[in-house]
Amino acid sequence: MGTPINTAAGAAHAAILGVGAYRPRTVVPNADVIEAIDSSDEWIQQRSGIKTRGFAQDDETVVMMSVNASRQALDRAGIGPEQVGTVIVATVSHLLQTPSAATMIAHELGTNKAAAFDISAACAGFCHGVALAADMVRSGSSGHVLVIGVERLSDITSPSDRGTAFIFADGAGAVVVGPSEVPGIGPVVWGSDGEHYDHIRQDVPWDDALEQATSGELAEAPHLVMQGSAVFRWAAFEMAKVAQEALDRAGITPEQLDVFVPHQANNRITDAMARAMKLPETVQIARDIIDQGNTSAASVPMALERMISDGQARSGDTALLIAFGAGLAYAAQVVTVP
Repeated sequence: MGTPINTAAGAAHAAILGVGAYRPRTVVPNADVIEAIDSSDEWIQQRSGIKTRGFAQDDETVVMMSVNASRQALDRAGIGPEQVGTVIVATVSHLLQTPSAATMIAHELGTNKAAAFDISAACAGFCHGVALAADMVRSGSSGHVLVIGVERLSDITSPSDRGTAFIFADGAGAVVVGPSEVPGIGPVVWGSDGEHYDHIRQDVPWDDALEQATSGELAEAPHLVMQGSAVFRWAAFEMAKVAQEALDRAGITPEQLDVFVPHQANNRITDAMARAMKLPETVQIARDIIDQGNTSAASVPMALERMISDGQARSGDTALLIAFGAGLAYAAQVVTVP
């Protein structure tokens, strides 16, 4: 038998202590995107619920938006950047393969050389990050964890793609996860349905794109493509089951739920999930997609922050978070609103 190894001792429980968001300055109405996709404002609203979306300007980089959202989250949590032990960034639109956006964000914020890394779970990435952060705090790996969801999807969306051009948008959301005297983050229910990995994907791999660019064959940079109808059917029915499992594992009934914050993919998906779960009318449901569009990994924290700012979610409320996207990856957990 080998020499015993010391292990870290963490907090008894973890909770979200503060929430922040950054919304791009440029608000783009449906009227500005319909011509390129031969569509109409009425069609877009019927299909998705979206009226406007935020598109980042050149200076509103992945790092810049993340730093702004994080500073707000830290301020609301009453935590200084030097207390952050880990920075987790969920994104698919940080276009540098390396280094990670997290390392730059950790430095820009002024952390004390925090551990920092990016995760790629598409729209589900933020909820994955919250699960990792809660485990880190409880295990003693990190005292406080900053979890960021950030996207500049306008960089990787074709303005002429009728299936995606009106949907995807930009922005950042962040939360601080730290120790708590009572449970503030329930068990995660997560997984993937890789059989359908191609339902949402980048249309051309980077190596193929490089080869095409070298030969002069590449008409435009690689962008996202989506089988919208297939994704809708999968999310509307399968994710209601995942959401219910997250409630069950947390010991929460629909009647005890105060707030429902699903990934802001499509208002019709949200409606279908709420019906399938038989959510009471008293449950406040996030509808950030109407004004912000689908911001992938950023959508859940941005929607939660909007609900807190608007008074729809109050401190101490019980909220269900769920996100799903390319992969097809998904994650859900019950949390207490800070």
